[in-house]
Amino acid sequence: MPRPIQVAKPKHFGVALKHTLASLKPWVMPILIAIILAAGATVLSIFGPKILGQMTNTAVEDYQAAYVATGGQPTPEQLSQAIDWGKLGSLAVLLIGLYLGSAVLNYIQGVILSVVSAHYARKMRSQVIEKIAKLPIAYFDQHQFGDTLSHMSNDVSTVANTLANVLSQIITSITMIVGILIMMLTISPSLSLIALVSVPLSAIFVSLVAKRAQNFFRSQQTTLGHLNNIIEEDYAGQSIIKANSYEETALQKFATTNNHLYDVSWRAQFYSALAFPITNVFTNFAYVAICVVGGKMAIDGVLLIGSVQAFIQYVSQFNRPITEVSQIASNIQLSLAAAERIYEFLEETEESPDPDPAHQVAEVEGAVEFHDVNFSYRPDQPIIRDFSVKIKPGMQVAIVGPTGAGKTTIINLLMRFYDPDSGYITIDGVPTREMKRADVRQKFGMVLQDTWLFSGTIEENLRYGRAGATHDDVLSATEASHIHHFIESLPHGYQTHISEDSDNISAGEKQLLTIARAMVANPPMMILDEATSNVDTRTEQLIQDAFTKLTRGRTSFVIAHRLSTIRDSDLILVMKEGNIVEQGTHDQLLAQNGFYAELYNSQFADV
Repeated sequence: MPRPIQVAKPKHFGVALKHTLASLKPWVMPILIAIILAAGATVLSIFGPKILGQMTNTAVEDYQAAYVATGGQPTPEQLSQAIDWGKLGSLAVLLIGLYLGSAVLNYIQGVILSVVSAHYARKMRSQVIEKIAKLPIAYFDQHQFGDTLSHMSNDVSTVANTLANVLSQIITSITMIVGILIMMLTISPSLSLIALVSVPLSAIFVSLVAKRAQNFFRSQQTTLGHLNNIIEEDYAGQSIIKANSYEETALQKFATTNNHLYDVSWRAQFYSALAFPITNVFTNFAYVAICVVGGKMAIDGVLLIGSVQAFIQYVSQFNRPITEVSQIASNIQLSLAAAERIYEFLEETEESPDPDPAHQVAEVEGAVEFHDVNFSYRPDQPIIRDFSVKIKPGMQVAIVGPTGAGKTTIINLLMRFYDPDSGYITIDGVPTREMKRADVRQKFGMVLQDTWLFSGTIEENLRYGRAGATHDDVLSATEASHIHHFIESLPHGYQTHISEDSDNISAGEKQLLTIARAMVANPPMMILDEATSNVDTRTEQLIQDAFTKLTRGRTSFVIAHRLSTIRDSDLILVMKEGNIVEQGTHDQLLAQNGFYAELYNSQFADV
């Protein structure tokens, strides 16, 4: 039995439209000019059938005059002489001029809207990336990367393309409908009534399918974001997928989401495509009726044959903008669904503003204190409870404990990735809440378990935390971190390009590079989070020696599962279920024979 399609219901399309229109304010004048040009181009083209009808009427009248003058037996030469070729030529020149003028105006307005669309896309992408910089870490912990990426790529492109293509079509269609209606009324109000009967009938049916299509278009955009996230995860984790023989499951997971995207996409297109045949059926019925009635009126002498010809052309043109409007509706639905997702993202709660004025700590000594800190990611699940500790300048503080004890949470609070629910943290006596986040974070260097290097040269990566560092500064850091020889052995030395995933260097080399990067930045305090968990024993010794040099004279916080690496720490904080259950030096804690001793002995039980 096929899985039922889950359709995301539209929420605030009117709000999305309002936001989109507001975001276009910088380009109001170019858009108005484009609208005027589009309307002008349409008006010029509307007069075409009227002039063609005049040309037909002129030729018919001249033929009729020739038949009367010759008693119904005109020769071809007499018929040719009877036609007012000068008048026909003037009308033909006027007709060509109108069509050329319409084409030029259409081209200009198309260029204007294309430029506006490009500027709009650039603006929206800038707003998205600026928003990302303002979002709290909590947002990224709770949302998928692919969905956020989809806002900047798929959603922005969808809205921008709609702006470039649909806006001019809307103006052209509306102008053409109004203009053609006026022209038809000037020819024959009775025939116009027949043509107009089909409009409300088709509009009723089109509105019914359009509402259905809106639901599927929104679901299409949402599912596309999920699919992007799966693709990103599968691409980045190929080694893990292959190592665990997870290929078939990963493909099945992708296929499920891909099939769901297929389902909602074809349904969205199916319902939006119904607009054309529905409109076409009603307009074709009207077209047939007009041909019959118009022919009867021409035979009865109520209308000239050229007027009937012009009216039929107008009816044909009248049907086209109505059909286009129904087709445009599906594009607008898709665009509004994308715009809604963009503005929902842009309205996400940002980090609370920094204090103004903010306190400064010019010369950092490195005294850190936690005062009765309580924190929870979710109100019903407290992580840190009544956490207090005083850390003197230059101390190396190790934080140990089982998974989930709150070790990394302590670092998140220290860096102000999160703020405590109650209590406060101070640096040299100044509460971090009273400092700018950037100032707090600049006072720490971080070396993490997950080594992150960006695509670029090795030297560019090493200068990441201090762009003004000299090459000598870089050399001093790499020599101290035991990575200089490895870099020099590469084909291009410090200018060697690291791939996007930095998979052309080993895990240990990556770690040593991140240590060197921290040394180049030369921060007053350091954070080392599980930094030796993924390396071999020899590399661990090199890293430990580099750590010793890196933390000398600096207050440092070390999180480690390998308790052998933190035996020389000045203070060890033993955490369990969010609380500090023990603290002291390695020897003191072993002598207590408590929880730390249990953790330590469990690691060396088999040694």
